[in-house]
Amino acid sequence: MPAPIFDVDPWQLHEPRIDLDTVGVAESVLSLSNGYLGVRGTVDELDPSGARGSYLSGVYETHPLSYPEGGFGQPDEGQAMVSVADGTPVHLLVDGVPLDIGENPPELHERTLDLRAGTLERRVRWVSSSGARVELTSSRLVSLAERSVLAIRYRVEVLDGSAHVVVRSELDGGEVTPTGITNDDPRVAEALEHAFEPVTNGPCGDGAVLVSRTRRSGILVAAAVDHLVEGGRTTHALDPDHVVTTVAADLGAGESLTVVKAVGYSWSTSADADSVMAEACASVRSALDLGWDGLAAAQRRVLEELWARADVEVDGDPELQQALRYAVFQLFCSAACISRAPVGAKGLTGSGYSGHTFWDIEGFVLPALSLLRPDTAARLLQWRAGTLDEARARARVLDLAGATFAWRTISGAEVSAYWPASTAAMHVNADVARAFWLHQNVTGCDLDAVGGLPVLVETARLWISLGHEDAAGGWHLFGLTGPDEYTGVVDDNVFTNLMARANLLRAAEACRRHEDRASELGVDHAETARWRATAEAVHVCWDEGLGVHPTNANFTAYPEWPFAEQRDTYPVEQHHHYASFYRQQVLKQADLVQALWWCRDRFTPEQVAADLAYYEARTVRDSSLSASVQAVVCAQAQHPDLALRYLRESALVDLRDVRGDTAQGLHMASVAGSWLALVAGLGGMREDGAHLELAPLLPSALTRTAYHLTWRNRLLRVETTREGTTVTLPRGGEPVEVVVDGTRRTVTAAEPLRVPLREPSPLLPEPTQPVGREPSV
Repeated sequence: MPAPIFDVDPWQLHEPRIDLDTVGVAESVLSLSNGYLGVRGTVDELDPSGARGSYLSGVYETHPLSYPEGGFGQPDEGQAMVSVADGTPVHLLVDGVPLDIGENPPELHERTLDLRAGTLERRVRWVSSSGARVELTSSRLVSLAERSVLAIRYRVEVLDGSAHVVVRSELDGGEVTPTGITNDDPRVAEALEHAFEPVTNGPCGDGAVLVSRTRRSGILVAAAVDHLVEGGRTTHALDPDHVVTTVAADLGAGESLTVVKAVGYSWSTSADADSVMAEACASVRSALDLGWDGLAAAQRRVLEELWARADVEVDGDPELQQALRYAVFQLFCSAACISRAPVGAKGLTGSGYSGHTFWDIEGFVLPALSLLRPDTAARLLQWRAGTLDEARARARVLDLAGATFAWRTISGAEVSAYWPASTAAMHVNADVARAFWLHQNVTGCDLDAVGGLPVLVETARLWISLGHEDAAGGWHLFGLTGPDEYTGVVDDNVFTNLMARANLLRAAEACRRHEDRASELGVDHAETARWRATAEAVHVCWDEGLGVHPTNANFTAYPEWPFAEQRDTYPVEQHHHYASFYRQQVLKQADLVQALWWCRDRFTPEQVAADLAYYEARTVRDSSLSASVQAVVCAQAQHPDLALRYLRESALVDLRDVRGDTAQGLHMASVAGSWLALVAGLGGMREDGAHLELAPLLPSALTRTAYHLTWRNRLLRVETTREGTTVTLPRGGEPVEVVVDGTRRTVTAAEPLRVPLREPSPLLPEPTQPVGREPSV
């Protein structure tokens, strides 16, 4: 699918004209969210539209899962995020003729997502068939200060002549089919196309509120709406699925009609209808009390604080500058007000992946938020800790001890129907444990404050029950899938083995620090001693002849994939059977390379260089997650120019629709991964040690980079130019010790740290990629 065209600007995305072929992608890119509520960037009148969608995090419906062959322990019920009542529709009629930009193209149609104001602005200039020339301006926000509120300011001005203007505002509770579900089972369509049943409705000021319940999952949802009107006559209509407010006005040249619309939401699995109805109405009352100006001012204040603590700058690449600020904006908005729910792979920007959360949220989104918005990260970790009972139950189904977290889920229960890429991907448990441990290390907070100690303990117990000790004392993990989904169900995946090792050691150390709490969890010294001994015995594959680590046992002996012959057959999984590529040397995404980053203490610089060169030539990046990992490790191996090319691919994956699937929602792991690709890649930042570490590089195409992060409650700014790197404490605070290029130094509020920029010193030439799979933007 072609991508919409946005003007390059450091602080906004401006779409100068609408392209009917790219509306689905634009709806995702121009989505607004606060982590609790999200709406896609549809035009006000909803036509043309790719996929409407208004979402509440944690609101989902279940559906049957079917299998051609049954099997013990397979999940029998899936989950899918479903669109709730849509408050975005506002329709315009001028002299009885509706605005339809597809049928009657306007003179002007432009939209702007303002990253400092947090609003989606639209301006349309249109001549109706009656000859009246009107200008429509609308502004939309999902409040970052009032978590349940969507607000729209809609203004119509007659430029020439006179006109009878009618604005029809809707709250549409009718069904919106999820676009992320591709399943021929008619039971799935039945469950999701009719997910809600009306419960009740009633007045809300001069507006109304709708209450409905998901038929299978039993989630109660309320949506309320009301308006402030200047210059028109208002009527209302209400039925079980719709609230319609109609505003009419007779306008002469230079006269205008303004409608401010406030929509409030509430949901619960336990409260009654009256409670959720009252909460939704209260949100609307609060919004109208503030008015549009008050809501917009509060939005700007929240974002001013965000940019003071999280701004990122690059000189020399304006398109990358725009993309990185957009990434920080969407990363923040994906979870700013989140509560009792995870961040999905697409956030609240689309129903791709059915709204499920995956390991890459703990792997990329959470570490980035721990450094940028630690309070938000803590809420996400608390949600994951709250699913520990489901993880324990899943482990019992698999005849394992401890806990095994869901590969894909919304509620915490495993809902993946394809076990080789889900249940077999046990690394998810070490990824989750790493997110808890990193958060504690970055913030200095008590690990157990976010429920981390039980998570580390139960995942350590899982690895002990899952592993096998051979006759020589080596410890192995058999029949698992690592991050790369093109080498499934393998023995001794190096990434998984090393992540299990780190999990065991970190769990043992955490129990040493919290002996009383560990004792309550049944942990004694004998158990932690076994964890440490097992960690030291972990087997790591090595090919002596090639001088590289096989990504799993025997991988380097597999036949080579014919990359030149298959250069036009990507993604591989859509052109070849799993039985074919599982047995050949082709990787969907960085796997062993990711271990070079996340488990860096287990590799020498020479191994990093050799391993990277080997796997760069075999990784086809059929996953959007791969580019950011490769960016970091290419910088780690002293190839900053290649790292920049991967950084660009990651940062532009949605703005340019690199994967061709952005219409289903943004790639949230790439959103977070892009920031990490800059900070951990070109910045050389490592947050897994006793001190914050930096190893800056500057690629030839850039002249300056700068970013902010929060380390143990102190805000740091890191700026790199050709002259060197400067680290400051822009808000003061106690001195911070940082390690720059291997040397420990001190930053104080009074005396910034300045270090000369080192030149790259690669051990091997810049690696090459499979033919046709070089970084794409």
